[in-house]
Amino acid sequence: MRDLLRSTTAYRTVKADAARGVCAHAALVLFPDAVYLRELLRECAKAFFGAADGGRTAQLLEEEQYPDCLILPAAGAKLTADDGAHIIDESLLRPVEGEKKLFVLDAFHNCTPLVQNKLLKVLEEPPAGVYFLLGATADFSVLPTVLSRVKRLEVAPFSEEAVAAALRRKYPEQTGHARAAAACGGIFSAAEALLCGGGESFAFAERFLLGQGTEALIRGVGDKADKAAYLAAIRLYLRDMLFYRTGQGRFASGGLAGAERLAEAYPAGALVKALELVAEAETQVRFNANFGQCLLSLSVAIEEEKEKWQKLS
Repeated sequence: MRDLLRSTTAYRTVKADAARGVCAHAALVLFPDAVYLRELLRECAKAFFGAADGGRTAQLLEEEQYPDCLILPAAGAKLTADDGAHIIDESLLRPVEGEKKLFVLDAFHNCTPLVQNKLLKVLEEPPAGVYFLLGATADFSVLPTVLSRVKRLEVAPFSEEAVAAALRRKYPEQTGHARAAAACGGIFSAAEALLCGGGESFAFAERFLLGQGTEALIRGVGDKADKAAYLAAIRLYLRDMLFYRTGQGRFASGGLAGAERLAEAYPAGALVKALELVAEAETQVRFNANFGQCLLSLSVAIEEEKEKWQKLS
């Protein structure tokens, strides 16, 4: 995973800027994978301090114990007003070991406007030698006043090839690396859920698109933590079905046994629209919409599109 994270533009930019001594006083890393956001921020912190792999500084940063790097909040928590006050107070203290101090603020997309406003002045005009590295999965919940004061470091989704290679390195005993990489949308944690779920997500997707007993099927899924993997599996099925339907089966992933058979029941126009509907559902789920309700609405909408295009053909 480290190789994948170090291939990002965010890591490479921080490393290059640090080597030239031109780091921005505040930078925002936009990385869509919430599971690995904190790990990416730690790698960027190592690059910021020029920490050599295996060295003391790198080890302390990995353990979040380096005295000149404060990583907040605790993993899985949200920044609070007390955290904001602590950051401001700590920024006034001199670095312990070097000449610069770094504040790493994880999951900034969960930070309330109250806390963001509290940090606004120190982000804009930090004390000498003080730097900030913020991490968020998206910028929609970051205040415009904050966005205008930070350097944006956007990380694009990884390529299928890069994800598949990383999966093979991390899970050499598993099968289906290419299929999981093709379905994950460039999000490594989604690929892991697809790979390690034993094919459950893909089995669900096939039954979902068959349209038989859908309500009972959705109730069986419930509000699963790996819901992104289920939607990703549906998206890959639809993509492969579209390839088969349009005579381009050679481009299909090849790992979905039922895709070619399912494609016979769906006109190409319905499949194109269904892919758009899945993208909308994925957005809704990211905004914490009820997963079961999203799946039910998606099923109804896909069935309506299928019937409409069947009448037109």
